Amino acid sequence: MRNVAKRKPAWDFRPWARRGARGGLTGAGRASLVADLKRERETGATSEGPTDTRASGDGAIWAALGAFFLWGVLPVYWKQFHGVSAWEVIAHRVVWSLAVLWMVLPLRGRMGQYLGALRSVRSTAIYFASGALLSANWLTFVYAVERDRIVEASLGYFLNPLFSVALGALVLGERLRPAQWLAVGLATLGVGVQVVALGSLPWVSLALAGTFALYGLLRKQGPLGALTGLAVETTLMAPAALVFMIWMHGKGAGVFALAGWEERAWAVSTGVVTTAPLLLFATAARRLPLSTIGVCQYVAPSLQLAVGVALYGEPFGGARVAAFACIWAGLAVFTADGYRRSRR
Repeated sequence: MRNVAKRKPAWDFRPWARRGARGGLTGAGRASLVADLKRERETGATSEGPTDTRASGDGAIWAALGAFFLWGVLPVYWKQFHGVSAWEVIAHRVVWSLAVLWMVLPLRGRMGQYLGALRSVRSTAIYFASGALLSANWLTFVYAVERDRIVEASLGYFLNPLFSVALGALVLGERLRPAQWLAVGLATLGVGVQVVALGSLPWVSLALAGTFALYGLLRKQGPLGALTGLAVETTLMAPAALVFMIWMHGKGAGVFALAGWEERAWAVSTGVVTTAPLLLFATAARRLPLSTIGVCQYVAPSLQLAVGVALYGEPFGGARVAAFACIWAGLAVFTADGYRRSRR
């Protein structure tokens, strides 16, 4: 079985569906779910619970669309943190996500696996590194929202599947098919168009795509599913987050020191906002084929783009349209190739 796993095609290496969470990932936790689905096909069970072998129905599709919808409109939520630094927002997100996960894990029977992972040196090292990358991804996304760069952030999540394929080829030695090379080439052209036209790298887009692709690569090395893995990651990130929150409060500059009840409620709700779409996605991922999930994933960055342009008036024209067109063309080639392969 190990030899088979090493020869998996690059199409299967897609951190957009595991991980966590994104900020993004997007949502966090999405990046481990592709691994869960692979194990489900091979062993008949997932790491987050028994496999539902019934035919996928409308409920699973609506759960998937609901998850990607929530991830897509997240910029509206982060905009509510007026005057709160991205660093403090992420500190609250880590702490309150962990609090929610501590309530969810016992209900799903995963506390034993969670505690076992924390006792393993190897697992702790993997999830500490993946947690740091996830935190960086979250921080970049919230920073982009605060700086009115939602359109640029959405570009990063459009790029992410193609980044993952390229990373699979460079790091894992996976052989790309001609259609995948074409897709990566079109994405590179899109980034190049923006650099030439605007005179600067779209670093927010590249940082989001890069951190999430690396996050997915690390999560492939760990044994845990999406929710349990996210719980371990937030546990390892929580001490630093708590210290930062206490330090901010001691300076009289934190949310709980300066803000009113409304802002405090927004801060506490970050845990639910992080966990709820992940639960929906985990439910859908067990019952829907990868090809369906692969198409649904573009709902989130599409909504982010629409929110940035229509709701907050961010510029979208000229070079940006050309750059997005190249990347969309690459994604069309990539998705069509993956769908064709999955139907064989």
